[in-house]
Amino acid sequence: QVQLVESGGGLVQAGESLTLSCAASDSIRSINRMGWYRQAPGNWRELVASITSGSDTNYADSVKGRFTISRDNVKNTVHLQMNSLKPEDTAVYYCNADVLSVSYHRRQYWGQGTQVTVSS
Repeated sequence: QVQLVESGGGLVQAGESLTLSCAASDSIRSINRMGWYRQAPGNWRELVASITSGSDTNYADSVKGRFTISRDNVKNTVHLQMNSLKPEDTAVYYCNADVLSVSYHRRQYWGQGTQVTVSS
């Protein structure tokens, strides 16, 4: 069973930085796209950033220039470096991955979510 395990959330002040990490478990043949989404109370879950296996990246307009997504294709990990954090970045952040398992099943997986809180 594929699992995505996130780490790195927490409470910071506006202007500070945090790095989120997500590691995929074993039983994976390959991962195409990986990404980070977030959901604030009362809001829909939204894409923050994504990265393909070829390192093509995509960012939400609200985080461009402040957040950087990266991945390690050997370790099956994805990271989100968040700089110049703002109170409006406060949300639960979810890791997402498009996984091809060793049994050749392809589906998307979600992590359990990690809370990021930015105080003003």
